[in-house]
Amino acid sequence: MLTNEQELARRTRRAFIGLGAGAVAGFAGLGWLSAGPIEEGNIPPNFRKILGFNEKVVRSALYSQDHLAPTFPASAIRKLKPNGEEGLEDELVAADWRLEIQPYKAGAVTQKLTLDDIKTLPRHDETIEFKCVEGWSTVTQFAGALLSDFTAKFCPGSEKAACIGMNTPDGVYYVSIDMPSALHPQTLLAWEMNSEPLTEEHGAPLRLVIPVKYGIKNIKRIGRIEYTDSHPKDYWEERGYDWYAGL
Repeated sequence: MLTNEQELARRTRRAFIGLGAGAVAGFAGLGWLSAGPIEEGNIPPNFRKILGFNEKVVRSALYSQDHLAPTFPASAIRKLKPNGEEGLEDELVAADWRLEIQPYKAGAVTQKLTLDDIKTLPRHDETIEFKCVEGWSTVTQFAGALLSDFTAKFCPGSEKAACIGMNTPDGVYYVSIDMPSALHPQTLLAWEMNSEPLTEEHGAPLRLVIPVKYGIKNIKRIGRIEYTDSHPKDYWEERGYDWYAGL
């Protein structure tokens, strides 16, 4: 029979061996994730495969147009910090701003719209929790037009596209979004936040609000929208973040 000291020594050796094996497995897994050629601004292909697998699970098993992000009373509204300045460096001249839209399919005529054009659409208000990939969130009110209404009026038939690409006017910031999320009943082209017109730091004159995505998809100061079957480039995907970025 082992003494207490011998039993403690035996358990310590077992724990040490188990810890060592776990560390080896961890390093092996890290090595697998890091394997393969890495293009500039991208991440290892095996890591990208894991992100792609996660996206497929969410889109096939969890996502639904009937699934709505929670909404909140006005008393829950707080100040949203202006996170991210990409694409906002140029001074905004509101009178000169136009939204360029490229409808679906080759040969479709490009249009340019003013904010007043967009405001002819039915107004939609929502108070939702804006979530950032950095781990913080803020309840915020937004108002604007549903992107689904916008598409139906100005780009009819473009609902058949696979993706939407959006850029700031200077092209510095850009996102791409799967069409089901773009047409979600809470996805807005917003011109108002917390009952005031958007400020420049929050994306005036028009920004995307998509409560089923993290903030990295909520592009500010939209200058161009394109409907396409391709996978438009995405600023944060190129820097290693999950393209889908769903909640």
